[in-house]
Amino acid sequence: MTELARGENTTIATGVVTVSVAGARQGTVDLMVFQLGADSRVRSDADFVFFNQPSSPEGAVRLVTADKLSIDLTAVPAAIERLSIAVALDDSVPGSLATVTGLGVEVAHPAGTASARALDLTTERAAVLLEIYRRNDSWKVRNVSAGWDAGLSALVREHGVQVDDEPAAPAVDPHGVRTVAGEEKLSLEKRQKLDMRKREVAKVLLDKGAPGVRARVVLVIDKTGSMNREYSSKRIHEVVERMVPIAVQVDDDGKLEPYLYAKSFARLPDIVVHEVDGWSSTYLHLSGTHGGIDYGRIGGVNDELPVMSEIIDSLVPGATMPTLVLFFTDGGFTQKQKIADLMKSASALPAFWQFVGLGKANYGVLERLNTMSGRRVDNAGFFSVDDISKVTDAELYRRMLSEFPDWLKAAKNAGIVG
Repeated sequence: MTELARGENTTIATGVVTVSVAGARQGTVDLMVFQLGADSRVRSDADFVFFNQPSSPEGAVRLVTADKLSIDLTAVPAAIERLSIAVALDDSVPGSLATVTGLGVEVAHPAGTASARALDLTTERAAVLLEIYRRNDSWKVRNVSAGWDAGLSALVREHGVQVDDEPAAPAVDPHGVRTVAGEEKLSLEKRQKLDMRKREVAKVLLDKGAPGVRARVVLVIDKTGSMNREYSSKRIHEVVERMVPIAVQVDDDGKLEPYLYAKSFARLPDIVVHEVDGWSSTYLHLSGTHGGIDYGRIGGVNDELPVMSEIIDSLVPGATMPTLVLFFTDGGFTQKQKIADLMKSASALPAFWQFVGLGKANYGVLERLNTMSGRRVDNAGFFSVDDISKVTDAELYRRMLSEFPDWLKAAKNAGIVG
């Protein structure tokens, strides 16, 4: 038997296969299959196989019992590229799929057996456990183990099935992985990547004793000419993509509040989870006019004071909702003493500043933040990376978030955060 970890795949023999799902039971944990085309959606609702529609139109996929499927791979229509095997909790059942003992899939095919345990599910009420997909002239199976907190309605909408009711509000576990509106619009691949990154963020916060922490999350990005390499290589796009899971997990509305700065700055539209690629394509530039904004007015040389002052002016002393500022720069700070003075005065306000240096540079005042005196609490952290694309998610989020919970505790004790 071949056992597949999450994300792993293996080839199976073409023919009739039997898919058994441990933990599936009609009325409690419902088993279903989606026949998907190249666009990862059903051709029509007839491609959705479940207890009320136990066979696909051509008969290739049949729900034999509540926990077993029979699939004739030779009869699957040529237009179908993938079969997604999924489960969903019945609306009458409380909790999540994480409570279903032994949840997993076994695929018996003419040449052997492959199994896939459902891994890393926490608050999800519906999930794709396994997919069977074409690869050249053969078929393969992959352990997916990715789900939707909103349950069945979100699952079927993701795969193109028409439903009449409005999607349920996202479920939130205050101590675990969080789901926000818009995630249901992501492709399965992007949902999987987002879910894995959210888990890394949640793990850091849990390890630091701050599960379920909420904060306004602000993203500041250097737009000076020396950042040309970061922009042309699209590494700055990756920065935005990897900061979104922090906002999803921490921000009260799951959005990033972004700024671009150089000599001046621009407050850009919020970044929401399902529009990250489009947002980056529109706004991550060094020159020109984009989204109605003249980038020439922002300038091309460093002056951090205006954008920092803008954020500081938005802070309310004693606010119960703290602010986490994620500040990306390649250095070149010229007004070192004024920045130091600004950080000292800002230490009485409910914001933590996490500065990140991109590339090799002399970061001067930023490197001295941890030892800077004259502050009510230590309100800033700094680290630099030569190439952020080579830093793992686990390491990046550990470095991004390890100091924030310590500051929050100190700020609350000092009455800075209500």
